[in-house]
Amino acid sequence: MRTHYTWLFMIVVTFVISFWLSLFNPALAFIPDRSYYEKRGDIVWEVPTEKKWIALTFDDGPDPTYTPEILDILKEYHAKATFFVIGKHILEHPNLVQREVMEGHDIENHTFSHIRLQQMTNETFLKDIKMADKTIDQFQPYRVKLFRPPGGALNLNEDIIEALKENHMEIVLWSWHQDTNDWKRPGASRIAQHVIKNAHNGDIVILHDAGGDRSQTVNALKQILPELEKQGYQFVTVSNLLRTCPKYQFLFQQENPLSPAPSK
Repeated sequence: MRTHYTWLFMIVVTFVISFWLSLFNPALAFIPDRSYYEKRGDIVWEVPTEKKWIALTFDDGPDPTYTPEILDILKEYHAKATFFVIGKHILEHPNLVQREVMEGHDIENHTFSHIRLQQMTNETFLKDIKMADKTIDQFQPYRVKLFRPPGGALNLNEDIIEALKENHMEIVLWSWHQDTNDWKRPGASRIAQHVIKNAHNGDIVILHDAGGDRSQTVNALKQILPELEKQGYQFVTVSNLLRTCPKYQFLFQQENPLSPAPSK
C-alpha cells in the first residue's frame, strides 16, 4: 500500500512541476518520450540494416588529450566514427578536427557551446546551432548535416525540430541499448561489455571524447574494436549507416563526390 501511495505522490508532483514550468516556459509543458518521436519519425535512434555495420559516435570534443588517443585506436583497426563536436572546441583545437576529417571520420553538430534549450529561448538555441554549423563547414562543407542535442531528446521541442528540418538537419541520438554512460566512468571493462553484449546491426553507440576524464572510454575502445571485429562488424560513420536505409536516401541527393560509401 505504501508503494501505491508513493507512486501516486510522484505522479502528482510531476504534474505540479510540469504545470508550473509551463507557466514560465511553455516549451517545457510537454516532455515527450521516445515512442512519441518514433511515431513522428523525427529522430534517428538506429538504422535497420542487414549489414553488420555499427556507428561509434563521440560527443563533446575535440579534446587535446583523449581525441588523439581515440583517433590512434580507430586508425589501428581501420574504423570510422562520427564526432559530434562543440563549436568552441573546434576553434580551440582546429588541428584535431582537420585530422578527424583527413582520416575519414565525420564531424557533426553538438551545438557551439553545449547549451541546454531549457536555459534559453528557441531563437538563442537555434542561433548557437547555426554558429556550430558554420564552424564545421570550414572543415567539412560537403556532408550530411546531422545534429545531436546535448541531453538528448529532452533538449528538443516541436519548434526546434521543425526549424532543424527547414535547415536540412537530421537529428541523431543513439540506440537506447547502446547508451554506455561512459561519462559516469563506470570502468573500462563495463563500458566495453555493454557495447559488445548489446551489439546489433545498425546500432548507434554513444561515447564521449571530452568533457572530463575519458581514459576509461579510451581503454574500453581497445576492447570493443577487436572483439566486434572478430564478430564480423564493420565500424562506419552515421552518414554511411544512413545510406543503407531507403528512408534516408533524400539526404544524399547532393552528397560530396569525394566521400564515397564503404565498399559492399
